[in-house]
Amino acid sequence: MSWISTTLGRTLTLLASLAAVSCSGSSDVSVAPDDASTVDTGGTADTGSTGDTASTPDRGNTADTGTMVDSGTTIDTGNTIDTTTPPDRVADVGAPDGATDSGAPDGPGGWTVLPPLAGGARQETGVAALDGKIYVVGGFNNAGVVARTVEAYDPALRTWSTVAPFPRVLHHANTAAVGGKLYVVGMLVDGLFTANGEVYVYDPASNTWSMKPPLPAGQERGAGGVAVIGTKIYVAGGFRNGNAVADFSSYDTATDMHATLPPLAQASDHLVAGAVNGIVYAIGGRFGGITGLLGRVVAFDPVAGSWSDRAPMITARGGAAAAVVRDRIVVAGGEGNAAVPSGVFPQVEVFVPASNSWYSLPNMRTPRHGTGGASIGNTFYVPGGAAVQAFGASAAVESIDL
Repeated sequence: MSWISTTLGRTLTLLASLAAVSCSGSSDVSVAPDDASTVDTGGTADTGSTGDTASTPDRGNTADTGTMVDSGTTIDTGNTIDTTTPPDRVADVGAPDGATDSGAPDGPGGWTVLPPLAGGARQETGVAALDGKIYVVGGFNNAGVVARTVEAYDPALRTWSTVAPFPRVLHHANTAAVGGKLYVVGMLVDGLFTANGEVYVYDPASNTWSMKPPLPAGQERGAGGVAVIGTKIYVAGGFRNGNAVADFSSYDTATDMHATLPPLAQASDHLVAGAVNGIVYAIGGRFGGITGLLGRVVAFDPVAGSWSDRAPMITARGGAAAAVVRDRIVVAGGEGNAAVPSGVFPQVEVFVPASNSWYSLPNMRTPRHGTGGASIGNTFYVPGGAAVQAFGASAAVESIDL
């Protein structure tokens, strides 16, 4: 009888809390973590815009069993992890009710589902962050058609907008932001994956694209790794004439000058790159097709003008998304994964140049390849891509805080 009284008391308390929230006009119907010893059995999901923020985590012994998905936009932020046996160590972040929680650990570090690409699914895009927005350039749509579309995501408003389209259809664009403008330095332009060395700059103030001096003849390429130091955009490796290349070059946005630099020791396409403390890091990629995965990490010192090896990737892959977040490089997803039917890697790993080491973050909620990554502050974003190896475009957009 004491168990019945306790349960009834908790039920009345919960109903009173929900009524109070409804009257306040708040959309968050969860005012504290569940602390019952049995499962939630509501017919609908939590719809709050933020996670639970009490000082202790959910202590229910089993997963939610409602019939709809949770739609909160952030993870639980309890200060300690669950202590049930086995522990419920992950937060609801939109996974279907009726299954075990499959989101991210309580507190910082979990993936957040964001509004999808407004223009629909796209893969093999160029991605960069510019003035607090995430830009997605070109790519293939879900019908396999190459697009000129350029969209921008505003995290503060949680909305997408369409900006001036690119001057031509393109995919696998080498994309970067410098000095308040967005640049594309080489790309692939058709279904035959033809390399094109044209260079364009987008000015958000005028919402216009203009042409700049092209890459030197013979260095046209897309699917390269891109890094920025000061006013220079570095492009490592890439794809041309059906093959990976070892080309390495820089484009100085201040002088409009290109420079040919010492090549990679290993030709690679679909690699990623980033610059930390004045050093360019070229990471992974592939040689000889989707399954020819490379896990090598090399560093270029512009002062010394030479390359050196660094700690290899935990998980070798090509076609991943990556960006610099603070003083480290985040690498997410990729294709060529023989261990799963989709062929896509869910792994998210972080390279720390200062310690020459790697560590892992929670796997992607929607594993993808064929897109870029971008960062704003401490948040890493992955917009669109493909959820299956080769072609299978997705409109999913997700982020994770470091």
